[in-house]
Amino acid sequence: MIALDIASFLIFTMSLGYYLITNLQWNNYRMSRVLFHHTKPWWHFVYFILPFVLYLSISSISQYGFVVVLGYLIGLFLWYKSLDKPVVFTGRVKRFLSALILISIFVSMTFSYYGVLIPLFVAYLVSMWIEQILFNGFKAQAKEKIESMTNLTVVGITASYGKTSIKNYIEHLLKAKYKTYATPRSVNTLGGIMKDVNDDLPADTEIYVVEMGAREEGDIAEIATFVNPHYVVVGKIGPAHIEYFKSMENIRNTKMEIMQTSRLKEAWVHNSAHVKPEEYLHIFGNDIKDIEATLDSTSFTLDGIRYSASILGEFNAMNLAAAVKVTKALGMSDEQIQDGLMSIKPVDHRLQRIDAGGKVILDDSFNGNIDGMMASFDLASTHKGRKVIITPGLVEVDDELNIQVAKRANEVFDLVVVTGELNYAIFKEFTDSDKLIKLSSKSEMESMLVEHTKAGDLILFANDAPSFV
Repeated sequence: MIALDIASFLIFTMSLGYYLITNLQWNNYRMSRVLFHHTKPWWHFVYFILPFVLYLSISSISQYGFVVVLGYLIGLFLWYKSLDKPVVFTGRVKRFLSALILISIFVSMTFSYYGVLIPLFVAYLVSMWIEQILFNGFKAQAKEKIESMTNLTVVGITASYGKTSIKNYIEHLLKAKYKTYATPRSVNTLGGIMKDVNDDLPADTEIYVVEMGAREEGDIAEIATFVNPHYVVVGKIGPAHIEYFKSMENIRNTKMEIMQTSRLKEAWVHNSAHVKPEEYLHIFGNDIKDIEATLDSTSFTLDGIRYSASILGEFNAMNLAAAVKVTKALGMSDEQIQDGLMSIKPVDHRLQRIDAGGKVILDDSFNGNIDGMMASFDLASTHKGRKVIITPGLVEVDDELNIQVAKRANEVFDLVVVTGELNYAIFKEFTDSDKLIKLSSKSEMESMLVEHTKAGDLILFANDAPSFV
């Protein structure tokens, strides 16, 4: 039985470790977020606290601890199968799990093998220590590479909303004249940018466009002092991640950390930041005139010139205008900019139009802010036929914003499909019951679309929260 007990201990510890590292990866490996900002804290009770208490209690009075382990494995497997974003076995995850198994073996042979928390705690500390050493090495390597590229111009982008779009638009317009490279996808953390510099930034790049994101004060300052941008854009500032920042003032101050660069030449800051213009700091937003947004394109007037692009959403006029201003400062002519706008493509999953089966699909699943969502509702309202929305609502915002979303969705759409539990109660209160559908899991999506939509419908996918949200 001793061998069975030790095997049960090791399996149980590794299973708890798998649950822990999965949640840490979702939350950028910050334990405080896992403990205090998890949107489903009951998971911690069901998949960590309760199994631990049962295992400890039963193992201390009988030889049947393995029964708890078996039950936990079944429950954890069902949990894993329900996830749409399981853990990615990166080097960091593998190092944590390797440390955990080695420490667990040592604990099971040296101490009471019921001390499950000992290997978890020690493995976490060892993992953090190893990652900090590796992080410092990678950072020094990336810093050296950037400093060695003496002809490199860096453009830094941050915003509460639209920073990925602004980055992509600038990169697209500039590549007609320069060897341009931008951080891929939504990579916007210091660690991600360091990896991008070390692994993928071409040595002959002339302009590097860097997106900068933040979940707490100091995040953008770290990135700005690391890449030292020459040109800076601060786009629209709003209540994104207000749960972490607590106030709009904290959000504004964090975004403005992008100005902490020793080689700044010019900056463009959206008027929502409420800062004063200076010789090198330009305010934009109110100078964007006559915006026209349709299901085919967005047009606007800036500094007396009319611009148009096959990008959807009124809010994108601001993102495009920011790109126009930066590229002009970098020597692009109006003709080059106009040509670039004609060929620009929408960012995937950000108000991307798809025509399929006689239906108009607006994929805005990567857009999780109030302004963008309201603009997508306005755009959808121009459709003459039946309109369907599929959304979890907004994440990491006050309930008041989701009340606005639910009320407006009720006005615009003939069918409101809410995914998940997070905001369903709000939609249930503010949406007509005869047009409201709840999807408990995304596995039900296909059958719902077959049953409730038809040719001629417009279907808007507004935001897409992963299952752990």
